[in-house]
Parts: sequence; C-alpha cells; structure tokens
Amino acid sequence: MSDYRLYYSPYYYAEIGEGHVFPIRKFELVRDLLLSEGTLRDDEIFEPAPAKIEDLLLVHTEDYITRLIGGELTAKEVRKLGLPWSKSLVRRSLHAISGTINAARHAMESGIASNLAGGTHHAYPDRGEGFCVLNDVAVAIRVLQREKLAERFLIVDCDVHQGNGTAYIFQDSPEVFTFSMHGAKNYPLFKETSSLDIELADGTGDREFLETLDEALPRIFTHNPDLIFYLGGADPFEKDKLGRLKLSIEGLRKRDEIVLRFAREHHTPIVTTMSGGYASDINDTVEIHANTIRAVKDVYFGQKSAKAQGKVVS
Repeated sequence: MSDYRLYYSPYYYAEIGEGHVFPIRKFELVRDLLLSEGTLRDDEIFEPAPAKIEDLLLVHTEDYITRLIGGELTAKEVRKLGLPWSKSLVRRSLHAISGTINAARHAMESGIASNLAGGTHHAYPDRGEGFCVLNDVAVAIRVLQREKLAERFLIVDCDVHQGNGTAYIFQDSPEVFTFSMHGAKNYPLFKETSSLDIELADGTGDREFLETLDEALPRIFTHNPDLIFYLGGADPFEKDKLGRLKLSIEGLRKRDEIVLRFAREHHTPIVTTMSGGYASDINDTVEIHANTIRAVKDVYFGQKSAKAQGKVVS
C-alpha cells in the first residue's frame, strides 16, 4: 500500500445552472475515470470536512466571509465571481478549501498528496473572481505556517490564466514564492506582480512551453521551499474555449511530469491541485486532469496507468 492520499468530496459539485462554461461535473468524472481504470484505489480517496471559518480568516476578510456564507454578495460581486451564489456553492468552496489544507498536511508527512479540486488562484482577500470563491492555496499556506508545519513555500502555477489573487495575497510575503506561467493576453486584463511571471504569446505550443518551464524551475527553486503547490490547469490545451495556447494532451502530461520529477529529485513535498479547464469536449478536460494523477502515480510509485500500458479500460 502507498501512503498517497487524494482528497475528493461529492460536495465539490454545486448548482451553477445548465450550460455554464465552468464544467462543474469534471471533479466527479475525473474520480470515476481514475477508479475505473485502476489508477486510484478507494482507500486512497479521503473526503474532507468543511474548512473552519477561523482558517478562512487567515486570508479572507471577515466581511467577505460573512456575506458570502449569508448570501449577501452584491450583484456586482456575483458578476465578478462569474458563478451564481447558492448554498451548494458555499458548501463546495468550504470542502474544496479543506481538501487542499489536508493534502498539504499529508504531503508534509509523505511527500505527495492531491486535491481533486482547488487551484482557485483568482480569489482575493475581500472578493471572488474568475470562478474562484476562496483562495485554497493561500489558506493552506497560512494554516501550515500557523501550525508550524512549514515556513517557506513555492507555488508553481501552470494554469493558462495568471494567479492574480495569489500574487496579491503574497506580495509582501518573501517566504512565499509565486510563479505564474500564463497567456500574456488572457484573463485577467490587469495582472498583479508575482515573484516571477512568464507571459506566453497566443498560440504557444508544446515545445516552447516545456522548454520554458524546464528552464524556469531551477531558478524558482533557489527559494528553497519546504512545500510546493502545483496548479496543473487543463486550460493551456489547444481546444480549450478560454485558453488561447496550443498545448496537446500529451504536452500537458509532460508538463506535469517535469514539475513532479523536479520536486521528487529535490526531495521537496508537493501538493497537486486541478485549477481551470474549459475544453469544448469535457472529456478532454477530464483526461488532462486525470493525467496529472497518473503522472503522480508514475513518478512517485512507478505505477503505469492502464492506458500507458496499452490496456483498454471499459
């Protein structure tokens, strides 16, 4: 038995309306695929409880949390968030935050853990933006610092959109290195300043992306982190509706492997989160996210997926 833990809850689903660009079903679909093909076992999946309010307040303002939970956000705030408010959205957000917190705690013990959600990097202390209600990685970092489990952190954000909320939250925190590699002309229009931002031109493909990432990792690792958070967004995909880059599914799998192998070779614990993904075919988004977990199993446990072995999964 491995000591790997992946955090998932059926409460990662929320009622956001049919036809919304955010594929809210992807969390369940990724879990189901990984179980059906044998990449994951039932005993590796852990369900998080809702996050504690005291943990949220380490990052977010009391006013925002109170109004979010009470359904008192303004119409402007809801528009900026991009998701309709509901009790199920609040519940989903609290469980997803907890998934990243628990994955971070476990990674500090075992070296690797995953949240089958998270990477909500557009959320600011006082508001949500870009489908991100609360900033899970920021809260997890502050929780681990409070509990004295880790002091220094590296965020490797490979979502196609800049992690603006995360950059803002940690702009005066030298113990947290924020690295965002994203589309130059994509959302958000006005970007914050990360510790290192690498902006990519529209149409950037596998080769340039992977070479740029390979070159950047040794530079950002001079920060000597105790823990890495990896945001493996599926939206750099060539068929993503919100992406504008041209990475293939195989290129994104190689991206995951590069980050994971780097962390393992440097004996630094790492947490994987899902972040965004909006492919025209939801099955492409699911496959990309599933590949991140397949890469974890391959890099850390030498477990080749059924697909990699040429087996057909029914």
